This record gives sequence, C-alpha cells and structure tokens, in this order.
Amino acid sequence: MQRHLISAADLTRDDAVLILDTAEEMARVADRPIKKLPTLRGRTVVNLFFEDSTRTRISFEAAEKRLSADVINFTAKGSSVSKGESLKDTAQTLKAMGVDAVVIRHSASGAPYRLATSGWIDAHVINAGDGTHQHPTQALLDAFTMRRRLVGPDAGLGKDLDGRRVTLVGDILHSRVARSNVDLLHTLGAEVTLVAPPTLLPVGVETWPCEVSYDLDSTLTKSDAVMLLRVQRERMNAAFFPTEREYSRRYGLDGDRMAKMPDHAIVMHPGPMVRGMEITAEVADSDRCTVVEQVTNGVSVRMAVLYLLLGGAEPAVAHPSPTTTLATRRSAPTSELRPTEEK
Repeated sequence: MQRHLISAADLTRDDAVLILDTAEEMARVADRPIKKLPTLRGRTVVNLFFEDSTRTRISFEAAEKRLSADVINFTAKGSSVSKGESLKDTAQTLKAMGVDAVVIRHSASGAPYRLATSGWIDAHVINAGDGTHQHPTQALLDAFTMRRRLVGPDAGLGKDLDGRRVTLVGDILHSRVARSNVDLLHTLGAEVTLVAPPTLLPVGVETWPCEVSYDLDSTLTKSDAVMLLRVQRERMNAAFFPTEREYSRRYGLDGDRMAKMPDHAIVMHPGPMVRGMEITAEVADSDRCTVVEQVTNGVSVRMAVLYLLLGGAEPAVAHPSPTTTLATRRSAPTSELRPTEEK
C-alpha cells in the first residue's frame, strides 16, 4: 500500500484486492459482541470535512473508533475556516498537534492531493471526496458489495470482478463516485457502461476505460449490477434536461425496468437517494437493492484502508499458522484482532 489514498486510479489490482480481502476480515469483527480492536490505539485521526456529509463522515468515524484510534472531528462551519483561514494554515495547525492521519472532504478538486504533496503536514491523507474528482473509498465499498453479492464473501477472497458487467446511470458529469468507480472497476477487470443524457456526460468521456450509452433499457438485460447516481443540483448552473419527469421516464429505475435485469443482478446507489426521480420506492425497498449493505460495508472497507495505511502491510488473517513468528505477528493484525476489554 502507498502512503496516501487520493485516487482510485492509483490502486493496482493487487492493492485493491488486498483492501477487499482485509475488509472481509474486518466485516467479521462486526459480528462479535465487542466490536472494537486495539489496532490503532495511540494513533490520532482527524476527519477534516469542508463539505456537508452524513454517511461518509459517520462511516469513517465508526471505522476509526472500532480500531481504537483517537478521533478528532473538524467541520468548516464554526471553525477558523469560516473566518478565512487557508487550507495550509489549517494543515500546519494539525501538524503541530501531531496527528497521524487526515481524512479530508473538500469542495475543490485536488485539495487532498495538495495536502498530501505540499509538505504542510506529515500524516497519511485519505480522500473522502473532492469536488467532482474522486471518492476512492466509495468505489472500494461499492466493489466490495458487488464481490460479496455476485461472488460470495468467502468465495470472493483473492478474486477481482473480472468479466462482471456494471452499468452506472445518471449524473456522470458532476459525479466523483462515477469517476472513481470507472477507474477501480476497470482495474478489477469489470466491464463498465455509462448511461446518461448527453448533457450529463463530461467532455473527454470517450477516453475513459468504459462504454457509453444513452439508452438504459438496452443495457439492463446484460448488467450484473446497476448503480444509480443522484442528479447533483447543487453543482449545476444550467438546465441539463427538460423536466424531472422527463429524466425519470428515460433514466429512472422502476419495477418494470428492474424486471428486465438478470435474476442475479443487483441495484446500487451511493446515497442519498431521491425517491421518485432516479429510483422508485418499489426498487429502493426491494431485496435486490444494496443501499443499506453499502453503508454497512463502508465501515469495513474504511477500517481496512485505515489499518493498511497506519497499521501494517499484510492482510488480516483470522487464524495464523503455527509457524508464525513473533515478528510476523507484530507486523500483521492477527494478534490484534481480539476485542478490547471494556472498562
């Protein structure tokens, strides 16, 4: 693993599979009576959020606390940022406090990269979403969910998504989730198709490692997973389609369209969902929809990322071999995957 996680495009196949396999071990911790591990005890992680967030911020905080890290939550509102403090000054303040990792969400594309490469702070940097650029942990949890549902939790260990067909539908233009998923799914061997009106496709999309279609119905019958994306009105400064009703009619997923999908196919959404626009209540509440699973899996994946960046360089193994040396046990999380005692 590299020192930082800035973009899904930076991950090799081995990196991605290592994270997914480690997340499987972390997921088993959630089934224990005590869900806490001592892996990152003594480490300090700052959640540096310059944009509003519910799922991502809480998911990272839950992951950090389950690994016993000391957590500091920072939001732009109510901080010196609202008084005009720069990212550099904020970073240097955190450096002076001796933080070990920074999870950053920012409205400006490239802010996490700048933080990681500027020398302002000596800490691991994890991108929790920057502008319309990247959201790597979202792509990882999506891939983790696909592998679990399409291959199986145990059968999927060590495997990628080779040959799986994934369709992303909706506001591709403003979506960092779409960009991250295209990069990661391509690395994992999946075949990706983007479906959107021409006005919601970015310039240069023809150079992306994926197919592009304007017809949702033609792609459903051959999709293993269909991921719907929210129309991000807060990032729009023009009218990109005539009406919500027109958009929903052509690019929304309802019960009739879901029936055209293969029996094993799943429906995904990174959230928050706008019911009645890109997805109907019937689909959102069906057994084929993985929205709640994605939230659960997000904690496991982020635990894996934090562990691999801060804790060690080997996957978590539930049962070490009898020949495992003390040195190996210190570098791997095996001996650490015991619940901490509650005081």
